[in-house]
Amino acid sequence: MSHHRPNPVEPLPERVCLFRLSAIGDCCNIVPVVRTLQAQLPNTELTWVMGKVEASLLGDLDGVEVIAHDKKNGTGTLRRQLGARRFDALLLMQVALRAGLASRAVRAPLRVGFDRARSRDGHGLFINRRIPASPPGHVTEGFFGFCEALGVRERTLAWNIPVPQAARDEADRLVAGAPLLVISPCSSERFRNFRNWPAEYYAEVAQHAARRYGMQIVLTGGHSELERAYAERIERALEGNNNVPVPNLNLVGCTNLKTLFALIQRATAVIAPDSGPVHMAVAAGTPAIGLYATSNPDRTGPVLGRKWVVNAYPAAVQRFLKRSVETVRWGRRVRDPDAMTLITPAMVIERLDQLMATPADERLRE
Repeated sequence: MSHHRPNPVEPLPERVCLFRLSAIGDCCNIVPVVRTLQAQLPNTELTWVMGKVEASLLGDLDGVEVIAHDKKNGTGTLRRQLGARRFDALLLMQVALRAGLASRAVRAPLRVGFDRARSRDGHGLFINRRIPASPPGHVTEGFFGFCEALGVRERTLAWNIPVPQAARDEADRLVAGAPLLVISPCSSERFRNFRNWPAEYYAEVAQHAARRYGMQIVLTGGHSELERAYAERIERALEGNNNVPVPNLNLVGCTNLKTLFALIQRATAVIAPDSGPVHMAVAAGTPAIGLYATSNPDRTGPVLGRKWVVNAYPAAVQRFLKRSVETVRWGRRVRDPDAMTLITPAMVIERLDQLMATPADERLRE
């Protein structure tokens, strides 16, 4: 359709609605887009429709009106939440059909969505303009495409996510002194989504961190049975195979997202698979040692400090798909439960040692 043309918007919109319901990691990666729009279009009012969980971390972003939409509720509920609001432009930054359907509650004459290559799930039905096409790259490239669609080319790679005093106090109460290593071992549970690394491997890395660097290990995660069981397995492995006790604190299911963010801000590093805490870490100014085998870190890795990622994705593509990274579709996942075991504890320990040997102020410098 010819009306999906990527010309800058004239006149500049006075009221813009960003629409991205989930997930935590993606929403963290959109915050620099918000900061860019605030810097370049200071007179534009910004509203962000996001998921309820996501709003528990990002609902108090300064200068942004946040509408927390429970994804279980329909378009009617969102219509009521939006009331009489009208916008000059909607930025539909999510391609899922559910998001597209819900976005119909937003009244805006200009509806900007992803370019064709990034579209699926009928995304084109809910928009009337597309962002400029760009070569395959990191997911943030697509998000910044929405700035380009509004004629904004500069980028502000800043987050400044507010941390309430209560969250800081709670983090202080939970951990005192000692450098922290936050381990968030599980990614969210999705069908045939094999991103979790063996619990025993985490224990081996934790042991090294405690012995060599005197680190306190903090295990974090949500409320699911899987996450609780995982943390217990890591704790058992830590007890079972060493004579020197490893100081560890199991906070799985015990913190809200603001407190978790405050803990991550205090940490020396975060170790996690491809999941929200990797992106929370970057937003908090903390290096993330991301463990990537089933997904491509050049697409979904941390925006800053990508050098700390342990990248077994090329090896996994080779072994399980019998292809090379260059020949598979961009963003293709490796759906094999054994893929993550291509990452060995020695690889992660090596990354941690490299990180610790780098001056703190250079760890996230690109």
